[in-house]
Amino acid sequence: MPHNKERWFQFSIFEQMGNIGGDVGRAIHWKEKGNLEYAKKAFESASELFELTLSDPRWSETPRIREIRIAKEIVYDFIFGQNQYNETGEKLMKYFDEFALAARKDK
Repeated sequence: MPHNKERWFQFSIFEQMGNIGGDVGRAIHWKEKGNLEYAKKAFESASELFELTLSDPRWSETPRIREIRIAKEIVYDFIFGQNQYNETGEKLMKYFDEFALAARKDK
């Protein structure tokens, strides 16, 4: 199901990244279970949200845009690549969980 761009752009960066983290968490879960087909589907959803976030005009001229691109690259590399950044599922989830926590505090 495609995501609604207008609604997505109403979310804060904390809400956007926290939501991306939900799909990243599912991708990590399925990778750890050895089910790369499900991991790929979860990552595709996360990737769509990353792209929506990258297209959000609020972030286009800020350092935030670079962070979002790097986060996407690191997640992809962890799940499908050679893990050149030496990440763990736990560290990645801690990163995204911080956004989700900030979103809750921001409300």
